[in-house]
Amino acid sequence: MILYIAEKPSLGRALADVLPKPHHKGDGFIRVANGDVVSWCIGHLLEQAQPDAYDPAYKQWRLEHLPISPREWKLEPKAKTRGQLGVLRKLLKEAHGIVHVGDPDREGQLLVDEVINYCAVPAAKRDQVQRCLISDLNPGAVSKALSRLRSNREFVPLSVSALARSRADWLYGINMSRLCTIQGQKMGYQGVLSVGRVQTPVLGLVVRRDLEIESFQAKPYYEVDALLQTERGEQFRARWQPSDACQPWQDEEGRVLSRALAENVLGRIAGQPGLVRALSSKRKQQAAPLPYNLSALQIDAARRYGLSAKQVLDSCQVLYERHRLITYPRSDCRYLPEEHFSQAPAVTAAIARLCPALAPAVAAADLGLRGKAWNDKKVEAHHAIIPTGKKTEGGRLSATELNIYQLIARQYLAQFYPAWEYDDKQVDIAIAGGLFIARARQQVGKGWKQLFEGSGRAEPEDAAELPTRLPELVEGEVVQCLRGELLDKLTQAPKYFTDATLLAAMTGIARFVTDPEVKKILRDTDGLGTEATRAGIIELLFKRQFLLRQGKQIRATEAGKKLIASLPAAATTPDMTARWEAQLDAISRKQAGYQDFMSALEQSLPELMQQVDPASFRGLQGGARPKVFRKRRTRKTAAGAK
Repeated sequence: MILYIAEKPSLGRALADVLPKPHHKGDGFIRVANGDVVSWCIGHLLEQAQPDAYDPAYKQWRLEHLPISPREWKLEPKAKTRGQLGVLRKLLKEAHGIVHVGDPDREGQLLVDEVINYCAVPAAKRDQVQRCLISDLNPGAVSKALSRLRSNREFVPLSVSALARSRADWLYGINMSRLCTIQGQKMGYQGVLSVGRVQTPVLGLVVRRDLEIESFQAKPYYEVDALLQTERGEQFRARWQPSDACQPWQDEEGRVLSRALAENVLGRIAGQPGLVRALSSKRKQQAAPLPYNLSALQIDAARRYGLSAKQVLDSCQVLYERHRLITYPRSDCRYLPEEHFSQAPAVTAAIARLCPALAPAVAAADLGLRGKAWNDKKVEAHHAIIPTGKKTEGGRLSATELNIYQLIARQYLAQFYPAWEYDDKQVDIAIAGGLFIARARQQVGKGWKQLFEGSGRAEPEDAAELPTRLPELVEGEVVQCLRGELLDKLTQAPKYFTDATLLAAMTGIARFVTDPEVKKILRDTDGLGTEATRAGIIELLFKRQFLLRQGKQIRATEAGKKLIASLPAAATTPDMTARWEAQLDAISRKQAGYQDFMSALEQSLPELMQQVDPASFRGLQGGARPKVFRKRRTRKTAAGAK
């Protein structure tokens, strides 16, 4: 008997659907016609044991116990799913072959591996375990995945990496959280002050942004525009570009802070001729945006529909598991396997049926156009989130699910549209010894942009508000300055984080770091947290009452601010997390070892704990003390420990 172990029941049912019929449904498993069995986990069936499992004294939170560092790590069954673990234990004893069908990511690999190991499957049988990678729950895709089984031994480094992450999060989170909570309680705070390698740097981002806004003082600065007219009576505006001689009156961003200087320029140019010194026109193209990974989808959905990261993830899971309308959603990749290109007719037909509003876009798509999204070298365990070829009626979806599906579908369709083409034009004009520049952007071809007209999609960052046209000029031509215009402006405070901008900050965290080495790591590892964990991390910070919402704004609470104030910078910035992720990635690629990673953490932890400042909690009140604080690990998030 071959035992297929899926990550969750929905995946197990999709797997059984393509295996020989008739089926016999048992308690926690499905037996197929040839005697093979499909069973499943329900997320993590096991979790890291709590400190009191190592020593009953650890049930009490006391400073003298810290740091707690297990010599031999223990797993314990989760109470709610203990029965399913028993089902798998029995089936594993009966099976002569095992197929691992966890989700195609680091956590999915560990989730099934830890069950196989915990149930003491003999080494000879473990060596024969095969791995099935499924990212689309429709029958054709599942059958194809089953025809491409690989040895599970290929994925051992991925599992070891996930195990190292899990244990390191426990070690760091348990000790730092207990330390801060005890110190906070001494000052009268009754809640849990949890610390994690990802959640705390995210909180640090918000706290520092809030403090920057609170301390911000607006400063006036000045710009000068010249209203110009050609001999043909055509008018346009050009903006003054301060010369190097103006630097003493400029800030670090080049803004002119002296009104007198701006007024002097204003007085000098009125009624004066301007000489066209240079003209440039560059034809540019912008390819369609790549299909979504989860973070990119969450950011766009937050901007367009005001949805939280968790709402988007929950809707995606329903679209993937229940409706089977999209591929695996917890993906960090924005590329597609080259073989998927041939599936475009089926996928676009499904889009047109489900979303009549997109039917014209499907009809106008050029399915022979092969863009940069199809690239095998960019695809590892999973690919970008795209629609599947399954056809269904849109009425079965909730409004939110349909909105999310349409975002994914439109982004996929964009791959079959040409580039957006435009001309960037610039005119350099000398007036009374000063340089003035006029710019314009003229669209040549809409390309993929026509798909997003009226969709609320934000323009690219480089698409500043520019006029669409300038007069036809020639170099050496003289124009007349009718008048100058003084623009009084004020520097703007940074904006409070929103769901969209906080997610964008987590994925683009490198821009908040100055250390070149750390910046490179964060770029390579795609930011703070993973696609699977970011939503859970943000929600945890709200649950712990470190963050609150004011309309669309996300702000830090007093508890969040004081927690960050109490911690050393290493705990509140992305640097440590970046180094961890680089090491974990190296473990997954067999370029680093588990033991070296864990030993380094155990050695650095006591020093880090000594740097916590108890005085920072002074005056902190409130918080609801839980009866028992257990660091729970949910599927994918491991939120309590992060």
